[in-house]
This record gives sequence, structure tokens and C-alpha cells, in this order.
Amino acid sequence: MSAAADRFAVEDGCYAVGGVPLDRLAERVGGTPFFAYDRALLAARVAELRAALPDDVELGYAIKANPMPAVVQHLSGLVDWLDVASAGEMRVALDTPAPAGRVSFAGPGKTDGELRQTVAAGVLIELESAGEVDRVLAAGEALGARPQVAVRVNPDFQVKGSGMRMGGGPQQFGVDAESVPALLDRIAAAELDLHGFHVFAGSQNLSAEILCEAQERTVELLLRLVEAVGGPVRYLNVGGGFGIPYFEGDEPLDLAAVGSNLARLSRERIRPALPDAHVVVELGRYIVGECGVYVTRVVDRKESRGRTFLVVDGGMHHQLAASGNFGQVIRRNYPVAIANRADREPDETATVVGCLCTPLDLMADQVELPAARVGDLVAIFQAGAYGLTASPTAFLGHPAPAEVLV
Repeated sequence: MSAAADRFAVEDGCYAVGGVPLDRLAERVGGTPFFAYDRALLAARVAELRAALPDDVELGYAIKANPMPAVVQHLSGLVDWLDVASAGEMRVALDTPAPAGRVSFAGPGKTDGELRQTVAAGVLIELESAGEVDRVLAAGEALGARPQVAVRVNPDFQVKGSGMRMGGGPQQFGVDAESVPALLDRIAAAELDLHGFHVFAGSQNLSAEILCEAQERTVELLLRLVEAVGGPVRYLNVGGGFGIPYFEGDEPLDLAAVGSNLARLSRERIRPALPDAHVVVELGRYIVGECGVYVTRVVDRKESRGRTFLVVDGGMHHQLAASGNFGQVIRRNYPVAIANRADREPDETATVVGCLCTPLDLMADQVELPAARVGDLVAIFQAGAYGLTASPTAFLGHPAPAEVLV
């Protein structure tokens, strides 16, 4: 079985999350399908990051990776910042003990209503455009409050090897680096409370070498922009982009190498210029991705022209990414297992399909598994990030799955 599955203990022949075997957890939840997230694995991942990152670099969690309130509550006591991308996510963040001053709101297309809510809450607004400056100022004037802002920068470089590129070239994200100095003049004239800058160039990168180069160029860009600011800079968000292995052949990220490089940059470049600034690494998938399992039950087993199909009661409407329809160019299988036969060797090749009436609903194609029967549980690993809330849950009207933090 894959290294992803090895993160979870096996008890009485069944994979367990949080010490509870998945067959027992299914009864506790009330049935399948469901997502289960392991509380201890979350804490362990944050501890790994703390050990690898320099002490003067703070850790942020991007709630969009997994906005389940219990997960966010748990992580709020482990990380330094929470980043949100909607008013709904902001409400989840503000329901935690995290202070509003340690919450940031990034993303294009913030509505006027969302901006008023953010200003009223005292949350840091990461500006994505010149037009947003005017709308933030109007929100502040309407509320009699001084908005807290940072500028999200679209860098003048691209990061190779990222699952999704969100910087370099034309982008809906952030202000083009060459346009930032002029925008800073507008911000100063508007008397917005500028904290600093945020650069996020790409996601899901497994190459330490590429990430280290991106960090180098990000710090160089940010320090160049700092010189254009008239007042003190208190906040530098250098992004993240740390990837996790999903597919056969993927090698885990060399976290120690990335942390060591960031420590050098902090010591040699950042701290001499900005000794007191909050320097933040913002991660989502890397924190939560490997802590989660999607569990679904075999409801039918069929043979069709020499192939075995296991039909389950879940599918792409819950876990779109595993179907290959969430950014994969060439579809590959997520790690998958027959959860209640974890102590058995594979003895058949089967294709796992969901319950939806579309050929897109493919959970695992031609994988080696222990022979499964109707009623067995299928576990899809690496399901802690971009699972339920990144999936078309209303498609074909099936009920939503449960989520539990164990």
C-alpha cells in the first residue's frame, strides 16, 4: 500500500482514523459516504513545519483548503494566521479564538458587502486591484474605521512545476509588480493602514529546488517594493505552494531543504531590512491534505467484458479531485484501499466508480486491490484538502456526505 495509507493505523484488519476503525466510524457517523480527518495527524504536520521553518517565520493556514469548522477551530490554536477567501470563510475564522488581526482576506472579486464586513471586523484586506482600493476606502468611510490592508502582488516571474500557477504573466490575482509603486501612492493618499505585501505564485509543488528559487525571487521582489513604502512594513506573506504526493512515483517534498533556505533568506536578507515584521508562510493543502480519508461503500460489483467494477455510494460529487476533474491534465489514481481488508494482499484488478450517471464519475481506474464484496468500505486517501467544498455536491441531487474530525 502507498505511503499515504501508511499514515493511518490498522486495527483488526481495518484502517483507522484518530484511533477509530473506519467500519466502526461508519456506524458512529450514521453511514457512508463520509470524510474523516485525523486530529493527531494535523497536530503532527504543524509540528513538522515548526521544526523545519525558522523560528522567526510565522505559519498561516489557508482555510479554502478545508473550511470544516472543527478543523479550523483545531488549527486556530496551532498556527499564527488564518487566511480566508470569502465572507463565509471569514465567519468561520472569527468563530475561533484567533484574533481578527491575525486573519487575512485574499481573493479577486470581493463584493462591497464583503469589504464592509471585513473592515468592520478589523481583518486584514489583501488588495487585488486598483479598483479595490477605492471600494475599501468607501467601506472605511461608511463605517468610520481605518481599513487594514496589504497589497497582493502578481510577481514578474513564474514558478515552474506548480499544480496551479497563480502568479506571473496576466493574472486575475494580485496587482502586477510593476504597477505596485503607483498603487502605493494611492494607498498613502487614501490614508489606508498599509501593513505590507503578499506574494503567492503557485500551488502543489514537490520540488524543493524550485520552491527555494521561488522564495529567493519572492524575497528579492518584496524587499524592492518595501523601499517604495514611506512608512514601516509590518507584514510580508511569502506564500507557500508546498505540495503533497498524490500519485505513484511522486516523491515527498524535502521540507528540511525548504526550511533551511528560508532561514538563510530571513537571516541574510529579510531581518536586516525588517527586524520586526511578521514574515508568514501560508499553507493549505500541505497542512491538511494528508490527514483526511474519503470513505464510501461498495453497493454493487459487476463484470463487464472482462473488467471488474466496484460501484460505490459516493463519487465525484463529493471528491471531485480523485476523479481527475480538478486540475489533472492526465488522469491518475489517488491512493485507494479496501479499508476493511487492510491486512490482505491485492488479488484482483478493479475499477472503482461512483453512483452518478456519468462516465466522469471514476474514482480509481484498474487498481490492484483485495477482492471486494458488496458492503465493503473503499478508502480514498490524501482527501484532507480540496475535497467536499471543491466538489459539485448538488450534481444529480444525492445527499451530502458527513465530515468528522477524530
